[in-house]
Amino acid sequence: MDRTLAILKPDCVQNNKIGHVLQHLLDAGFKIVGMKMVKLTKETAGEFYAVHKERPFYAELVDFMTESRIVPIALERENAVTELRKVIGATDPAEAEEGTVRKLYAESKGRNIIHASDSNENAAIELSFFFSSRELIDNM
Repeated sequence: MDRTLAILKPDCVQNNKIGHVLQHLLDAGFKIVGMKMVKLTKETAGEFYAVHKERPFYAELVDFMTESRIVPIALERENAVTELRKVIGATDPAEAEEGTVRKLYAESKGRNIIHASDSNENAAIELSFFFSSRELIDNM
């Protein structure tokens, strides 16, 4: 089994879509092995999204991710990274396939309801940002 990280973003939390998105992930065969609700500071959001620091949307992304609580989720299944990215759909909900999380619940490209790791390497890094190895090992 592989693991990946999903983050239910502030728009998901604010619009009371947590349960809908979680059910969608469970129905797609994912097992939740870690989950918490947190409030990022500008510093922690900036650190998490540092890879985008030079991109024009970075400041807006940090502001968005700190406007309310988020829900990081450690997920497990075969080919977790690839499968999660299929299930959530394209970043822009207008381009996302029917039935994907973003097509169903996202407002816009910037307020796209969910984050998903883009590689196994990044999944490991991102999971460790929110969860200690002990938290995830205890759930195996």
